[in-house]
Amino acid sequence: MSSKTDGEAAAAAASRPGPRKLKILMLHGYTQSGPSFHAKTRALEKALVKAFPPPPPAPHKSPASSLRNYPGGIQLIYPTGPIRLHPADIPGSDPSVLQSSTTSTISTANGQSDGRGEEDEDGPDAWGWWKKADAPDETYVGLERGLEVVRETILAAGGVDGVIGFSQGGAFAGLVASLLEPARSSSFPSPSPLPTSTTTPPFAYPAAWTALNHPPLKFAVSYSGFYAQAEQYRGFYEPKIATRFLHVIGSLDSVVEEARSEGFVERCADALRVVHPGGHFVPVGKEWVGVLVGFLRDVLARDEQEDDGDACGEKGGVEDMDVPF
Repeated sequence: MSSKTDGEAAAAAASRPGPRKLKILMLHGYTQSGPSFHAKTRALEKALVKAFPPPPPAPHKSPASSLRNYPGGIQLIYPTGPIRLHPADIPGSDPSVLQSSTTSTISTANGQSDGRGEEDEDGPDAWGWWKKADAPDETYVGLERGLEVVRETILAAGGVDGVIGFSQGGAFAGLVASLLEPARSSSFPSPSPLPTSTTTPPFAYPAAWTALNHPPLKFAVSYSGFYAQAEQYRGFYEPKIATRFLHVIGSLDSVVEEARSEGFVERCADALRVVHPGGHFVPVGKEWVGVLVGFLRDVLARDEQEDDGDACGEKGGVEDMDVPF
């Protein structure tokens, strides 16, 4: 089954007619899937739905936390990466543990088939947005396929407002946010018509994303994310990513090198960096969910001010927002 079908199935419910929703793209980590990432972040989803309820119908007064611009409430969209991983692709893997216990089709967060068919029945339910080639070039093999799945998901959803990603998905959140920024395509040099055997050609801006005609994201969030170090991906980060970005880093993370996470923060112009006292996971405790909620409230409040044409005062950066500690 094609990755196009996979992405469309994950976003189908978000595109149904109805009141406008705050749509957030949820990008899983390496070896996960949309459904497995959804299962791991249910507490996060529940907290967001509670924190940002849709406004009640007139004449009832809306609570302060309601989404004035999004009467349909909030919706998280969980696509699955197109790169099927095998035990050999996963460091320290045990084939008996990774063996899939799923049936030939797997439901998405919206209760629909994600498009994976019988060809996947006997393998591990482990997926990625790309696979990294061996050094020295560290090319992201299959990145174009991952980008196409996300593009199709965004298209099927009728657009999205923000993105949240974990690990590889956190890194991918940066790439997606970057591609949707105005004039970003000019940051990517034209691919050389005559690539040499000694250099890796620069990554070319995907033409299909130009045709997407999507506004820049309102926000992006990375948990245990990192930046793409290879020279060929410089266009994603120069100039710096302008999208408002929350970076949540685990102080005990032994999977992603600290330098790569910190380097990611440095490549974002409007970034909030928060460190939790844990490892390589999405923290869903009350305090850390509060950080996400506070960040989103700040972003959405500024968005409402812009819609109201509020010209009083200067915009503050995310470093000026209040966090619950």
